[in-house]
Amino acid sequence: MLNTRIFGAFAVLLTLAAGVILIGSCESKQMQVAARITGGNPKSGREKITRYGCPACHEIPGINVAKGRVGPPLEHIASRTYLGGEIPNTPRNIMLWVRTPRAVEPHTAMPDMGVTEDDARDITAYLYSLP
Repeated sequence: MLNTRIFGAFAVLLTLAAGVILIGSCESKQMQVAARITGGNPKSGREKITRYGCPACHEIPGINVAKGRVGPPLEHIASRTYLGGEIPNTPRNIMLWVRTPRAVEPHTAMPDMGVTEDDARDITAYLYSLP
């Protein structure tokens, strides 16, 4: 009886560990693809999103404090056709939007936050890593 319980507990732990590994490898794969497409670092981009204050206006998956309702939620942004209803969604255009939103859409509420080119690349990489 005790052996059955131990075996059952071990089987549950083994299943949970396998699930964590699979989830981690999918996330890692998404980050690798995003890094390749954008030339940026998704992990650094996640940190920079917070540093530049993006969570104040946007809801962003994977960032707990990102619950803003001023700008659009940024989930699935890589699969959207247009950015701001103005330009085709490409990594280069997301970088442009992040750095100089009013150059793309003069009437946008999004302010110029002084994002550097390298930081915009990393932020874009994070956004492209989102499911």
